Amino acid sequence: MGGTVPRSPTGIVARVTIDSDPAPTTLRWAVLLLRAEAVALGLVAVWLIWSDLTARTTDLTSALLVTGFAVAGAAALWALGAALARRKAGARAPAIVLQLMLLPIGWYMIQGGLGWLGLPLMALGLGVTGLLVSPPTTRALGLH
Repeated sequence: MGGTVPRSPTGIVARVTIDSDPAPTTLRWAVLLLRAEAVALGLVAVWLIWSDLTARTTDLTSALLVTGFAVAGAAALWALGAALARRKAGARAPAIVLQLMLLPIGWYMIQGGLGWLGLPLMALGLGVTGLLVSPPTTRALGLH
C-alpha cells in the first residue's frame, strides 16, 4: 500500500502564519510607554503605602484615598497597555484621556516650581497621545 496516497509538501492542512501583521512601531512604543508609566505610578503607590504606615499623624481617609487613586491609576495604565497590545480599539480613548490628564498635572507642577518634572510629564502625555492617534496605530487597531 505504500505510495498510494500522494504526499503534498504542505501536508493535509495548509501552513498557518501566526502573526502575519506585526504591530506597528508607533503602537509598540505607546504600549511600552503606558506600561512604563504604570510601573512609575506603582512605585509612587508603594511609597505612599509606606508613608501611610509610618506617618505619626495623618488624616487616614485622605491618605487612603490618595493611595487608592495611585494604585487604581497604575492598574488602569497597565490594563490599557495590555489591551492595546492585543489591539483592542476600545482601549485607545481611555488611554488618550489618561495621557491628556498629564497636561494639567504638569502645568500645576510648573506653577509650583517643579518645572523640571512638569515639562517632561506634559511632553510624555502629548507624545503618547500622538503615538496613539498616528495613522499606523489607527490602522492596526482597525479604526478608520
